[in-house]
This record gives sequence, C-alpha cells and structure tokens, in this order.
Amino acid sequence: MKQRYFIHLSYKGTAYHGWQIQPNGISVQELLMKAFSTILRYPIDIAGAGRTDAGVHAKLMVAHIDLNEALEDVAAFIFKLNGLLPNDISVQKMLTVKANAHARFDAYSRTYDYFLISKKNPFLQDLAARVYNYLDFESMNKVAKCLLEYTDFTSFSKSNTAVKTNNCTVTQAQWVKHDDVWVFTIQANRFLRNMVRAIVGTLLQVGRGQMTEEEFRAVIEAKDRTKAGTSAPAEGLYLVNIDYPSELFL
Repeated sequence: MKQRYFIHLSYKGTAYHGWQIQPNGISVQELLMKAFSTILRYPIDIAGAGRTDAGVHAKLMVAHIDLNEALEDVAAFIFKLNGLLPNDISVQKMLTVKANAHARFDAYSRTYDYFLISKKNPFLQDLAARVYNYLDFESMNKVAKCLLEYTDFTSFSKSNTAVKTNNCTVTQAQWVKHDDVWVFTIQANRFLRNMVRAIVGTLLQVGRGQMTEEEFRAVIEAKDRTKAGTSAPAEGLYLVNIDYPSELFL
C-alpha cells in the first residue's frame, strides 16, 4: 500500500541550477530523486513546494513523495539518504501525510529571508549579498510596509510565467539587523518567480535615496517589471519556512 511523505530538507544552492530539474545543469530535485531511487531500487518522482532559482538557498524546502510502502525505520532511511547526498544537501525529516496532501498546493504560507552585508566576510562568501554604499534601512522598512497594502505584484514577477494570477497576500516585510548582517524577512501565501529578489533590488534603490515611497507605490501600481529595480543577487536569498494545515499529517 502506497504511503505519501512530506520531506523536510535544506540545501546550499551555490552549486545548483535551482531546485527544479533542468536540462542544462544539476538541480537539487534531480539529486534527491537519484538518492531515493538508489536506496529503494525503483523510480521515484518528487514534487517540491516551489522552485528556487540558481544560487538560492533553502533552510527549509518541503517536497512530497509516494513510496510503495511505509518505511519501517524512517531515521535509518534518512541516514542512508544523507550518506548518498552531497554535503550541501541534507534531509532532516520525513513525515507521513494523507494520500492527497500536496507540498505545493496545500501550503498556505511561505517565508523568505534575504541576507545583506556591507563588509567583506569570508564566512559568508556565497551566503549573503554585499553592498558597498550606505543604505537608509529606516526608510527601507517604512516603504516595505507598503507591500502589505497590495495584492498584484506583476511589477516584481519574472515575465512570461505560466501562473494564472500575479496576486499574492504579503503578511510580513521587514529589515532587522543581526550583528553585521541585515536580514529582510518577507512572508506571503505565495510568491511569484523572482519576486523577492526584485522587491529587495527595488528597496535597495529606496535605501540609496534613489526612490521615494510614492515612487515605490507607483512601481507596484504600474504592473510592469521594467519599472522595478534590478533583481538582488541570488546568494543572499533563503527559503526559510513553509506552513501547512495540521490535518494533512497522519
């Protein structure tokens, strides 16, 4: 009897062409499927909660998988998985869920962090974006609150995607300093492709004094990606949490 699991994993995205299988590069999804198939000795499909772009990291990615039968020892299976996976990918948990539970469509909230540094730090190489000029984070925080007032984020979306709507409900958007690192946390029910990096890139213009709150609002209301700022570098972005209804879990 088949059993569906939610897989909790994390990865450093520097070496990968994102989460989703790509014809021109190695992806996290591809390596995870190969590891499962090697242990189970039958083909495996894995569906992720979303797709992270090349170079983007995940402190928590969730994916679902159907196994031909329930695992007798989940901890031992995860140990074998992590032995096959490279050091920059790690599975933390596998949770039994209902047969129709979906890692992508059943998620009701997702959270991203964007890490920004202003000084050279060898321990954050490829793990945070560096800026070289002064930024007014007070103004950036004030303007970031505007995001909670809008739902159509076409201006921050990659063009020509296959989504049916560009509407999202943002519930948190704030910069907080942790030691020498500024972290932008944004939470929403869903995100468009490239949305967080486009928002951060536009907020950086605010921080440099190149854009006012009124101009930031005008960017959103224009529903035109060309009006927003350049996308912030991928290495600063982390998927950090995904929330699901408790009734999905067995």
